[in-house]
Amino acid sequence: MPFKAKVTVMFRKSILDPQGAAVERALKSHAGGDISFPDISSVRVGKVVELTVDGTSAESVKEKVKVLADRILANPVMEEYTVDVEPLS
Repeated sequence: MPFKAKVTVMFRKSILDPQGAAVERALKSHAGGDISFPDISSVRVGKVVELTVDGTSAESVKEKVKVLADRILANPVMEEYTVDVEPLS
């Protein structure tokens, strides 16, 4: 049975996120635009990887994808991740 797995990878909160800081500055000032968002803070930028995985259950697919995330998709020293799995209809 096919499942859709979504892995969301983010820098750990203790790691500086320069891209997130740049986005936050841009949102606050919106240079050259007519709107700004000065009340926004703590912007973090990450990545999302979607996979289609065959498996017998959502839990077995989730465990398989966690191994993949630990070894390939995320750097466990600097990043943390979440895995969401749902059946493909």
